[in-house]
Amino acid sequence: MRKGWASIIVLGGVAHLSAQIAVDATHLTPTGKGWGVERKVSSNAGTSASKPASTNGITYHGGPVMHANPVNVYFIWYGNWTNGPKPSDSVKTVNLLNILFGPTRGIGGSSYFKINTTYGDNIGHPTGNISLLASTTNNYSRGKQLSDNDIQSIVSTAISSRALPKDANGLYFVLTASDVAETSGFCAKYCGWHSSSIIGGTDIKFAFVGNPDRCPNSCEMQTVSPNSDSGADGMASIMAHEAAEAVTDPDLNAWYDSSGNEIGDKCAWKFGPITGVFGQQAYDQTFGTYNWLIQLLWENSRGGGCDKTLAGKFYNQ
Repeated sequence: MRKGWASIIVLGGVAHLSAQIAVDATHLTPTGKGWGVERKVSSNAGTSASKPASTNGITYHGGPVMHANPVNVYFIWYGNWTNGPKPSDSVKTVNLLNILFGPTRGIGGSSYFKINTTYGDNIGHPTGNISLLASTTNNYSRGKQLSDNDIQSIVSTAISSRALPKDANGLYFVLTASDVAETSGFCAKYCGWHSSSIIGGTDIKFAFVGNPDRCPNSCEMQTVSPNSDSGADGMASIMAHEAAEAVTDPDLNAWYDSSGNEIGDKCAWKFGPITGVFGQQAYDQTFGTYNWLIQLLWENSRGGGCDKTLAGKFYNQ
């Protein structure tokens, strides 16, 4: 997901770049970072439709979706998440994100995440359930300047060392503290991304999300946030976006539109309706007893649109 090159939105007194690309090309495939590229669909594109099937403003390209109930989530906390350089590099941030993806008070099974059930493949549909299963820490094993390959290696090492299980039905998040750079474009081209790779003979889905307090003007909608932790609240929105895309397009060959936009990209940095005022702890979702400002997702039904709950009101403007 990116705040990219196309247009500028001003909300809460802060300028944010829209994630929509400017050109509506007809042959782009997703990168997982919020923009499309010209390339062939991967040869392991699943076993379903031989021709793309268009519906509701988004197209199915034959690849698999994630059907597990729940999709297991694994966190790799990279860097100093106890007393790091920013106040949000803290145990409070860790606890808040554990709650967001936890089994009882988080997005799993919520009407928001059930928007994913409007997508499917030849086997079936996602359940709309996702839950944190295990976490581990990594104390800067690859330094503070990470490449995309480093992110994959961090996941691979966590699995090979048995710090985390090898799970084809899981999603592994590499979550970096604010003093860590992702050199392919974090804060400049994107705020997070997802991908997959064969690791130990298994198709492993993983994502990168850094602490957006590193670049609040680029990757946070507000610095005064619902849970009084701008890093955690900023990460929550990005992680929800990437999780939904990983579930509906895990191998970057299932659901996306002609510009390479996945279900989060089509609604990137759109919210609504909100309670409060942007910049003053505004929120648009409540899970359990916690409020969150979470980006909308594209619902694949009723003609398609950006929604905050399954079968809710569309907010496409």
